[in-house]
Amino acid sequence: MNNLTSKTKPLLQLVLGTILSSSLFMGCDNNNKTSNNNFSVKQKVQSYSKDTVIKGKVSNKKGTILSGKIKVTDTKGKLIVSTSLHNNYHYSVTIPAGTVLPIELHFYPSTKNNDAKKMTSVIIYPNIKTYDINDLTTAIAKQAKALGGYTHAHMVSAAESSVSVPDSNKTTAGFRGDPTKQYGGWH
Repeated sequence: MNNLTSKTKPLLQLVLGTILSSSLFMGCDNNNKTSNNNFSVKQKVQSYSKDTVIKGKVSNKKGTILSGKIKVTDTKGKLIVSTSLHNNYHYSVTIPAGTVLPIELHFYPSTKNNDAKKMTSVIIYPNIKTYDINDLTTAIAKQAKALGGYTHAHMVSAAESSVSVPDSNKTTAGFRGDPTKQYGGWH
C-alpha cells in the first residue's frame, strides 16, 4: 500500500469495506431461509417459572361457544394440559412450571355445536395470563406460522395484517399502544 497515492488509498479502503460488509449481510441471509427478513434475530427462550393459570373466552363470528375441548400443546403438538367447556364460554387451565414458550391453545368443538370449528391462540410471553380463542386469533396464528414461527415480530405483523387499525391509533412507527389487546390480537 506504500506505492498508492493519497487519492487511491481512500477508494481502496471504501471498496474493501463494501466487500466485507456485503459478505457479512450475505452470511446473515443464508442463515435465515424461513423468514422474509434479510437477517435473523434470536428471540430469548422463555418459560413459566411457576405453575400459571391461563384463562380466556372462546367465541366465533356467531357468538360465544359453550361446549368443546381445549388442548394446550407445544409447537410440535405434544399435549401439555387440556380442559373442557361445560355450558360456559370461559376456560381456565394451569400451565406447569418449566413449560417452554411458545405454546398453542387449540379449541376443538363438541359434536353438539355444528357451527364451531377448530380454533387456535398462541402464547409467546409468560407474563400475560388472558388469552381468548376465536377466529381472529386463529388467523393470526396461521399467518405468524407462515411468516416463519411464533416470534413477537411475526405475531405483531400477523395481527397488523389481520385487522383494520383506526387512523387515530396509527403513528409513523406503527401502532400506538398494544395492538394485540386493542384489536383482538393473539390474546
